[in-house]
Amino acid sequence: MILRRVARPLLAAAFVSGGITTLRNPTPPAKAAEPVLDNTVGRVRDSLPEQAPTDPETLVKLDAVVKIGAGLALGFGKVPRLAALLLAGSLVPTTAVHRFWDTEDPGQRTEQQIHFLKNLGLLGGLLIAAADTHGKPSLAWRGKRAAREARDRVPV
Repeated sequence: MILRRVARPLLAAAFVSGGITTLRNPTPPAKAAEPVLDNTVGRVRDSLPEQAPTDPETLVKLDAVVKIGAGLALGFGKVPRLAALLLAGSLVPTTAVHRFWDTEDPGQRTEQQIHFLKNLGLLGGLLIAAADTHGKPSLAWRGKRAAREARDRVPV
């Protein structure tokens, strides 16, 4: 359908562009992510394997790579449901960085709230894209139908 061919690249463009920007200059997003990472990764840092990256700059770069890869996959229609789920998963920590409720400055608070709500809107679009079956029956429906047909073929 033409709608998918237009909508997917439009949705993916924000992630690819943002990922490239972050890879080019990871320091500002890493500084913004530090408080969130201290409250999440910082609490379990001792129980993580030694090889697991825990520094903000590396984690932000990994997130950028996921956004670029999954964004390109979604934009080109390659495994779009998986790509949308990966983008949704990477969007959750990105959205958590925009903690507008902790910001004192009214201008900054408004800016962070706009980013937070924009990310929620993108998350909604990604969830719709992840559930899109191209008009084909879902895997659950196909599985139930196959089980019913198999049951009907078994002699009683």
